[in-house]
Amino acid sequence: MKLEIQSTMIPGTLMDKVKMGNVTGMEFLEKIFYITDGIMLSQIRALSGIDGSTLQNWTKRGWVSNAHNKRYDINQLSRILIINMMRESMKLERIAQLLTYVNGRAGDASDDIIPESELYDYLCRVIDELVRDDPDTLNVRELVKKTLADYEERCAGARHRLEVACEIIVLAYFATLVRQKANSLFDSNLSPS
Repeated sequence: MKLEIQSTMIPGTLMDKVKMGNVTGMEFLEKIFYITDGIMLSQIRALSGIDGSTLQNWTKRGWVSNAHNKRYDINQLSRILIINMMRESMKLERIAQLLTYVNGRAGDASDDIIPESELYDYLCRVIDELVRDDPDTLNVRELVKKTLADYEERCAGARHRLEVACEIIVLAYFATLVRQKANSLFDSNLSPS
């Protein structure tokens, strides 16, 4: 089955890949944080489309750590974008459980197996590869393993946890893209004019 899914946006954002110079992952994050070490809530809203009350709710529930001096750092933004990538196709409680499985509590780097910015970069690399090639002929699990080949395990079992989480996140993201395509097709063909 050929789904012909195209992702024109940088994952988790409203930013057009082409307009951003076809960067995703770490290159995108580095562009955002080039001249600053933190971004404001209004900038996150512009990048992701997430409204302030949603982000405050995520913070209150402990899914995203509090801003420092009203600014979010690169790892906080990455976590927000990862949540945003999955929220249309997966319950938020499951997303929180998945991110806890990878990195423990939000804002506590001592229990992390990978910085969220690196996780976001790995996810974008897998997604870019799937979009570039025919996703129907690629094995997502094998592509995740290949992409994570340079990951250095910080504790026993970390690689396996990271591989499982990446596969789930990528599949949830593509489920969102499939849903969006189905809705677009419906709207362009069946919605009353």
